Formats: sequence, C-alpha cells, structure tokens
Amino acid sequence: MKARLTNGTVKDLAAHPGQDRTIYWDETLPGFGVMVMASGARSYVVQYRNLQGKSRRMSLSSVLKVEKARKEAMGILSEAAKGADPLEARRKAAEKVGNTLKAVGDDYLAREGKALRSIDQRRDHLERLVFPKLGRKQIADIKRSEITALLDRIEDEQGPVMADAVLATIRRVMAWHAGRSDDFRSPIVRGMARTKPKERRRSRVLSDDELRAVWKAAEAGTNVFDYLVRFILLTATRRNEAARKRDKENATDGWIIPGSRHKSKRDFLLPMSAAAQALEKAVPKIGRRGLIFSTDGQTPISGFSKFKADFDTRCKVTGWTLHDLRRTARTLMSRAKADPDHAELALGHVIAGIRGTYDVHAYRDEKLAVFEALAAQIERIINPPPSNVLQFAEARVEHG
Repeated sequence: MKARLTNGTVKDLAAHPGQDRTIYWDETLPGFGVMVMASGARSYVVQYRNLQGKSRRMSLSSVLKVEKARKEAMGILSEAAKGADPLEARRKAAEKVGNTLKAVGDDYLAREGKALRSIDQRRDHLERLVFPKLGRKQIADIKRSEITALLDRIEDEQGPVMADAVLATIRRVMAWHAGRSDDFRSPIVRGMARTKPKERRRSRVLSDDELRAVWKAAEAGTNVFDYLVRFILLTATRRNEAARKRDKENATDGWIIPGSRHKSKRDFLLPMSAAAQALEKAVPKIGRRGLIFSTDGQTPISGFSKFKADFDTRCKVTGWTLHDLRRTARTLMSRAKADPDHAELALGHVIAGIRGTYDVHAYRDEKLAVFEALAAQIERIINPPPSNVLQFAEARVEHG
C-alpha cells in the first residue's frame, strides 16, 4: 500500500485490522517504506533485488526522521543498483562482531569443555597467554605472522614446549571454528611447531630429596591441592583422573575410573593401597556432591597453575609438573621390584600384541600389590630407616 510518508503521517499509520503487520510504501521513493506492527511498533524498511534476482528487505532505525531514513534508503538502493548486496554485507558485519578470537574461544570452551580432559589447561593457555594479545581481534583477520610473533614471545619467556602447547590450543580452537563456518580458513600450517614430538617428551623424575620435600610440604599444607599431590603419587594417576574423583566411583574391588575420564576410553579398575585409601578419607569433605577434591563443593578443583606456583614456593622444588609425579611413581614401582607387566597394568597401559587383545583379566590383586609396593617405597623415602637397618636389609638382598 502506498502512502505519502512524512513525520506527521508516519505517526498516524496503523496495521490493517486482522494483520500482524502492514507495510506502507513511499510514494516518492520506490522500495522505501515503513512497516507498522499490530502492537503499534514501527520501523523503516528498504526492499531491493540482488544480482540473483532475489528480493531482499532491510530494516532501518525507527528513531530516524523520515527524510534521514529516506536518504539512507537511497544509499542502499544505489549500492544494490551497482550490484552489491547491502543486506548480506550487514549480516557479515554483524557476524564479524561476534567472531573475535575471545568470543570464539569462550564458545569453544563452553561447548566442548565437558568432553575434554585437558579443558583446564586449554583455558589457562587462552586466558593467560592468548586472549591478552589476540583476543579482541576478529578471528578471520588474525594473520599467521601474528600467531608466530606470539609463539616467539612465549618461547623466549617460557620455553619451546610451552609455545607448542599454546599452538596446539590455538589450532584446536581455529579448527573447531572452521568446522562451523562457511568461510573461515585457519592460518595455522604445518611447520609452526618449535620442537619435534621426541623432543617434547618429558623425562623428569623427582629425586628422593625432591620427593621428600614435595611430600613434606603437601603434608604440612591444608588446602585440597596438597592432598591431591600426595594422592597422585600414591595412585600414579593423571591429573584430571584424580582431581575429578567422586565418592560413587569407589567400589568393592577398588576405584573405578570412568572411561570418559580415562585415556583408554574404558572404565579402569584401580585397587588403591591402604595409604591411598587413608589419604582419601582424610581429605576434608565439602558439599554433598561427593567430590573428593573440591574448593567449593560444587565443582572439582581447578586453577592448578595458581595452586602449583604457591606450592613450589613452599616446597622449594621447581621445574616439575603434576604429570611428573605419575612418571616418578612408575620409576618407584621399578625400584620396589614390581613386576614390569603388572606395573604397566597398574598405570592403565594396554599390554602390547596379542596378549592385549585376548587377555582381559582385570589383574586386581596384582595391581594392588604394585600399589602397596609403591606406597611402601614412598614411605621409605619420606621416612628413611636408620642406616644400620638399611645396611642389614641391603645385606639380606645381596645374600639372597
């Protein structure tokens, strides 16, 4: 329906009876009009056809005066006449506003976090090292050279292994976004890593003096992280396997680590030593959700970097990670003369070859023996026996 649109007439226009909305087209500028809703709300619109002949309708600000709205519509119609698609350009601009690296990263963490065992580590990489430098940039505008510069700085300040860990996190976020976008292409390519896989493989094992210092500091501490450190040592578990433990995972035969949290993707039976069970019982219980290691009773412990930095100050041992405790525990199993196959099974490693395919025995008793031997070995390091007793024990070993 055509009408003479002025500031006065626009105010008096109403939707036709029985209609949700009515559009009044301007008599002087074809394609420009005002849409009036049954509720009384109104907005200016401009309609055109793109190069493919498809009809497009755009809304303009309702607070504009008629002449300013008509002038804006003339500009849009002029662009369309030249072959542009103003509505598509507006949509891309709006989409771009919500596609900063931080917005995409936050969405990635929110949507994928529950399925990721390394979610806390990835969040730390993004919030501490990536977002402060690149978070406000549109993800589509981030150049490879900018990522390289960021990695250079991280390598200089924290080493090549950390730079590669951050690169892996950025790569995953960008690959995730690429899988949800029609246009985005990740700027990350092969060859950007600073180290080779073999070079990144850690071999750090705590010495007896370091282990004693770590244990004593944890024993003297009062926060949940202190308990977690000792628990990881006694169970040789990965960080999140232990940190997210719940009461309901304890069974008659031992601790059942859910497949969703275990690297093998299968439920894993870990028969805890008496020392590990006693330690778990000593952890102060918070809330009613059955979380063993929690600071608020609602969620598992997190913020490991902050806890670890404080703990390093107290124990005076540096250059180690929580995963190094698992490697240290495996080394102590060997020192305690544990059967190598049983020690590997205690860690949840799969037996290689045909035995791993057909031998599905849980080895509960054998694994328990390994963990008891581990606990005894840790106790000997933390509280070494008098030298004469140690010498007598060594003599017995030598003479069979």
